[in-house]
Amino acid sequence: MADTFSIFFFLLCAAVLSFILFFKSSKKRCSPYKFPPGPKPWPLIGNLNILNMKFPQRTMCKLAEQYGPVFTFHMARKKYIVLTGYDAVKEALVTQANDFGERGLTSVFHKSKGKGIMFGVGESWKTMRRFTLSTLRDFGMGRSTIEDRIIDEAQQTLDIFAQYKGRPFNPTIHVNSAASNIICVLVFGQRFQYDDPHFLRLQQLVSESSRLIVSPMVQLYNAFPIPFLMGDIKKIATNANEAWSYYRKVYQQHKAEHDCNDVRSFIDSFIIRQNEEHNNPNTYFDEENMERCVSNLFAAGTETTSTTLRWGLLFMMKYPHIQEKVQAEIENVVGRERPPRADDRKRMPYTDAVVHEIQRFGDLLPNNLLHETKVDTTFRGYHIPKGTPVIPLLSSVLYDKTQWQTPHKFNPGHFLDAEGRFVKRDAFMPFSAGQRKCIGETLAKMELFLFFTSFLQRFKFQPPPGVQPQDLDLSPCPGVTSSPTPYELCAISH
Repeated sequence: MADTFSIFFFLLCAAVLSFILFFKSSKKRCSPYKFPPGPKPWPLIGNLNILNMKFPQRTMCKLAEQYGPVFTFHMARKKYIVLTGYDAVKEALVTQANDFGERGLTSVFHKSKGKGIMFGVGESWKTMRRFTLSTLRDFGMGRSTIEDRIIDEAQQTLDIFAQYKGRPFNPTIHVNSAASNIICVLVFGQRFQYDDPHFLRLQQLVSESSRLIVSPMVQLYNAFPIPFLMGDIKKIATNANEAWSYYRKVYQQHKAEHDCNDVRSFIDSFIIRQNEEHNNPNTYFDEENMERCVSNLFAAGTETTSTTLRWGLLFMMKYPHIQEKVQAEIENVVGRERPPRADDRKRMPYTDAVVHEIQRFGDLLPNNLLHETKVDTTFRGYHIPKGTPVIPLLSSVLYDKTQWQTPHKFNPGHFLDAEGRFVKRDAFMPFSAGQRKCIGETLAKMELFLFFTSFLQRFKFQPPPGVQPQDLDLSPCPGVTSSPTPYELCAISH
């Protein structure tokens, strides 16, 4: 209630000041640029008065119906280009990848200093992305070595599910830990016990910051970086510093014990590269880049996969007839004597389609991460200046009515042909597209298939006693990632 009043009071004051400034201004500057149309902005506050602060994508999708797939939205005095629908997003991120390939940084992310992978910019980002992708592949991303790790981790999680003996429980922390341990093996060279306090704390920091980053106060701060809006910003910064401090300690430990003949992790490889470039004054291999890269990998490797899996379990309870068909295919192809393997996917088209539909319908990253034009560019007849922030709305792609038969229904048939064979869909963009496409896509796809099929091979998932499938809430929680409202389930052995 207090936050709502603060926001209302702030917007009221801003509106009054806006009109004062508006009537004092006498001339408009001529500009060589031509922006697409959009809702008329108020002076100073822009279009913030019509923005759904909890779910911005809903405002943007509604505006696209009026202004078309490319429009301008004003966040305070700054102009944002919003891209909606498959055609516009693909054209910008893939066809004109170089023009739209820079990362946009709002005020809350300036602390990253343009380093790391997720919020990296310029040559630093290019260097870190190439190095990270190469290193993760060296340690088995997409190969049988990491597949075995995923299968083992799935079995550990299943054993924990079994301990509840069919009683209701919230699966969040267990699924988070399972997904997180896979990236931890690659980054740190080790997995953690599920009750390790450092491990749990790192997960908590990621979850909390993901929620706070899109809070109304943070969105207002991004538009108006003034002190009295700093509450959530300070908490995000505190969380980041705590995580970076932990990663620094792990890095120092690895450095002290470093053996170039025993390289077991991303951090070990980073140290080797750092030593190779110690005489290079322009090297990007410094501690800050290490902290940011590790932080990005841990956050993305934990939050995205685990949230998708939690959506999957919820959808299986909501649609038990779909769960039954998946389990029948698992029984027919894999049986119960061995765990599912990645190679089984090509003989399991229905299950593969369900996993893809979970990603589409779950709409994990609805607003995408902010892009920015790298150069002055022309897009669909509009001349857009370098440095313009761009929102390629993934939600609008995954729910594009021109691309999906029933976009607002959970329908595995979106990925099946008339004969029941799996079909790829170009508009399937949960990992974004172009130069900023998720670096861990290959790993995530393997994890999702193996975890999901392992879970359904051993258990039938159903709501707690007294709750009917049709009563389950599919409303998402606001955050950078769109996560399901916390729920309990019963894992019944079958």
